[in-house]
Amino acid sequence: MDKILEALVSSSHSVPVKKAIVKKVVEAAEKEVTADQCQALYTLTTRLIFLGEDAFQKQVGFQVLEAYARYHRADFELFFSKNFVLGLLQQGYGPLDRKDPAVVDYIHGCLRLLISCPSVLDIFSIIQTEILRMVCERPEPALCACLATMLSDFVQCIPREKAAILFCQQLVRTIGYFHCPASQERELREYVDQVTKVSTLLQNIWKAEPVTLLPSLQEVFAIISSTDPSFDPSIALASLVQHIPLQMITVLIKSLTTDQNVKDTSMTQALCRMIDWLSWPLAHHVEMWVIALLKGLAAVQKFTILIDVTLLKIELVFNRLWYPIVRQGALVVLSHMLLSFQHSPEAFHLVVPHIVDLVQSLKQDGLPTSKAFLLHFTELVHCMMYQYSGFPDLYDDILEAIKELPGPGEEKIKLVLNQSAWTSQSNSFASGLLRLPGKSETGKTGLINLGNTCYMNSIIQTLFSATDFRRHVLSLRLNDATANTLMKKLQLLFTFLSHTQRAAYAPRVFFEASRPPWFNAGSQQDCSEYLRFLLDRLHEEEKTIQVLMTAKPNVSPGNGPSDNTGGETSAKDAGVSPVAPVEGKSEGNDERTLIERMFGGRLSTGIRCMTCNSVSEKEEPFTDLSLAFCPSTTSSPLQTEGPSEEPRGPCQGAVNGGSEAPEIGPSPKPVTASTTGVHFVPGSSEPPLSVPDLVDYFLAPEILDKENAYFCQKCGSLQRAERGMRVVAAPEYLILTLLRFSYDAKCHVRRKILDNVTIPPLMRLPVHAPPPKHSSSSSSPPSSPLQVDSPESSENLAKKLKPSQREEEETGLEGVWPAAQFVPYVLSSVVMHSGMSSESGHYYSYGRNLNGADGAQHHLANPLALGEEPGNGQTEPIALTCSGATHPKQEVEVYGSQAAGDWLLFNDSRVTFTSLGSVQNVTNRFPKDTAYVLIYRKQDVTGGQNSTGGVTANGMRLGSEPPLQKELMDAVTKDNKLFLQEQELNARTRALQAASASCSFRPNGPDDNEPPGSCGPSGGGGGGGGFNTVNRLVF
Repeated sequence: MDKILEALVSSSHSVPVKKAIVKKVVEAAEKEVTADQCQALYTLTTRLIFLGEDAFQKQVGFQVLEAYARYHRADFELFFSKNFVLGLLQQGYGPLDRKDPAVVDYIHGCLRLLISCPSVLDIFSIIQTEILRMVCERPEPALCACLATMLSDFVQCIPREKAAILFCQQLVRTIGYFHCPASQERELREYVDQVTKVSTLLQNIWKAEPVTLLPSLQEVFAIISSTDPSFDPSIALASLVQHIPLQMITVLIKSLTTDQNVKDTSMTQALCRMIDWLSWPLAHHVEMWVIALLKGLAAVQKFTILIDVTLLKIELVFNRLWYPIVRQGALVVLSHMLLSFQHSPEAFHLVVPHIVDLVQSLKQDGLPTSKAFLLHFTELVHCMMYQYSGFPDLYDDILEAIKELPGPGEEKIKLVLNQSAWTSQSNSFASGLLRLPGKSETGKTGLINLGNTCYMNSIIQTLFSATDFRRHVLSLRLNDATANTLMKKLQLLFTFLSHTQRAAYAPRVFFEASRPPWFNAGSQQDCSEYLRFLLDRLHEEEKTIQVLMTAKPNVSPGNGPSDNTGGETSAKDAGVSPVAPVEGKSEGNDERTLIERMFGGRLSTGIRCMTCNSVSEKEEPFTDLSLAFCPSTTSSPLQTEGPSEEPRGPCQGAVNGGSEAPEIGPSPKPVTASTTGVHFVPGSSEPPLSVPDLVDYFLAPEILDKENAYFCQKCGSLQRAERGMRVVAAPEYLILTLLRFSYDAKCHVRRKILDNVTIPPLMRLPVHAPPPKHSSSSSSPPSSPLQVDSPESSENLAKKLKPSQREEEETGLEGVWPAAQFVPYVLSSVVMHSGMSSESGHYYSYGRNLNGADGAQHHLANPLALGEEPGNGQTEPIALTCSGATHPKQEVEVYGSQAAGDWLLFNDSRVTFTSLGSVQNVTNRFPKDTAYVLIYRKQDVTGGQNSTGGVTANGMRLGSEPPLQKELMDAVTKDNKLFLQEQELNARTRALQAASASCSFRPNGPDDNEPPGSCGPSGGGGGGGGFNTVNRLVF
């Protein structure tokens, strides 16, 4: 039979004839055949299978072998012995090499025919040994695929126990040597299919014997972390990732990144090669492992690796976006790499030139998934352009390409950037004390206390919270001539607060530049005095620069910065800090300084002789209003030892945080009411006081009598007179200082007024039209710098002049002055003082958490806010009083939500979310914590632009954060790199200190657990929560 078959397959007969005869041979297998004939047929068919000249001969060999092996199994068992199998695996078959896939396929087919025979067990043991040897020889993908197929069908051939671990490790390493030189699609598909078969085999082994998984993964890392330049691992290793349980990611990455034996060069190589895996078409979860490793490295402060790998691979990852089969995973990795690389625009700018082409391609390719993908990609681009603004030459084409696509809101962008930074506390791989001290969940930056500098920190954060002021400062184009100015240093400080990756920034340079000369470094100071000095310095500096830049020889004396004297009497008496006025400036040519435009208002003081009814008026500028407490409503401070328990009458003395300098200007009025002609008629005693009440008291008319009588020019003698003040120009930001520190002349000590003052979120300030130019009123000199040593600018000095009584005169100043318009203001920030006196305690501040320009998004549509009668359109004369929001619906409309998170608490290095309720109730919870400086933002009453009419950098409002100038961006980039290097170098030190620090570590609690001004973990140091820490210094 074997001779007939051999002659047949080599004959010249047609294929149909040959097939018919072969069919007869196969059917003859059912008949009885001698053992010799069977052995001859098995030998012939094996030769045809291995060495057949064409596919027909190979097919005939398989058909005949299968038929005779089925019916004559005993004979076949003798033929297919373990020695025969061993010879095939070790020597091959004739000219056929042992590494030929046909050898494994032949053995695989024969095993199917012997599966029920006892002898097959011996063959299994032989195969277990031989395949381990074969895998160690790094077979080609085709042979590995054949082995994987055979082992999947006959798991008995897979090595066991320790040999199984070794087999998996060697198989993993073999995959690392796979390479596909083919370029045709068919060959590429075949290669991918071969790799998939091998990876599936490993998956099955890992499931059957879990002890093999971890050694296999260790082998994977050993391969991809190799620094041997002659070895380039195959990206086929990516096919293994999808078979690793996802729940192992955290444990494996944490173990890997904390292994001290892994060198940085090896980790860099491993990360780069994992990123290369994104090119593998059928791998799943590769992006999850790449991001996990990136986060793990950030958690252990391996920033050098992250920077190097990002810059090296960011373009490769971007290029993967062109291929639909891998673009989704590539976008996830690209997003993480770009969003976390926040210290420099370098990585983003590497891919900027390719963005427009990709967007246009995605718009045109017509794939159903391209639209959703484009939206996600566009969001990423918006986030990056927001983070690194200031490059219009690079971004113009991009904006044009994506202008029709929706973009994320500013709040969402900030949230995404905050959560994605390497220093973000949301990193799940950083735990406990080893966590990188990144920004808080607010995304805001704190300020490090440099030693009793909480007064400065609270003021800086308050000014930074004034959105329009901050944006104008950041948008200033300061040239080389202004490099050493205070405004330049403030601009740099605001830049760091906006863009640094530090959780808290140390403002050492700004502190040295802005500290008043009489402030001793390291000692407590008054934040209100510091604020006045700072604003005055910035104002005078800008005025000086204007003069130098214009270089006009005939500078008007009214605008010169050296015109410092005169016209200060009324401002000081009124507790107003003046700033240089601007006369005759048109709105289109506004030459006022930034401080004037933002914080400058004007106050008119009128005195009416009650004999001849002549009125004299003087108009002066101001940057803040110092509000005294009414003597009848001022409560005593908390009980302390000594004479402080005695009732306190109206007092006066040194001002500005304890500076008891001699009085400058007119002498103060007599000290006590009992020895002067001062008559105070108590007003309403309804508790509690509110900020509008203090403003009303500040603006209330008063009587000049007896020793305080007014010299009337018209009468030519001292006369009884009425004096009153009115605001004639409302500032954009209204700064109110509550004069809480009064001087006790008997005890010669300064005490704090601990009255709780209600802080309304909305306040309406009465503003009058300015007096006409032809008025007989006297005018103050046009320029008067801030007088920070003014004896009445910060001390609580209750008015000692009797309020005007309508029964004593027929016509008062209110009848002379035109009706007031009520200008609405919304609360922007509050500086709190925690402590018993100005010589002790702690400052911290609250600021509104705003999405856009502060107040610009809120409009007053309710005419009642302006004092109009509904329907008549006329403004009625209103009493010259300030009021809080009296219409609940209107208050909600103007102020917005009062939920937690709408406000921020700035307590030196710590920044946390809080709410308006916490701001308003802090004194009720902690009696020593009282509001000291408040800033209100003027609201838009037109429903459109505000009263200044400006929306650009030269106006009053900026709609968004200005782009960073190059020098500012360079400064932030340099500091961010330095910060990352510092964290990386100090990582091991922190780990060693963690054990000792854990005994004193206590997590931050909510606001209500401790006073924000305390020195506990929720505070910024100093002040204390108890009432026995009277002498604690300011921290």
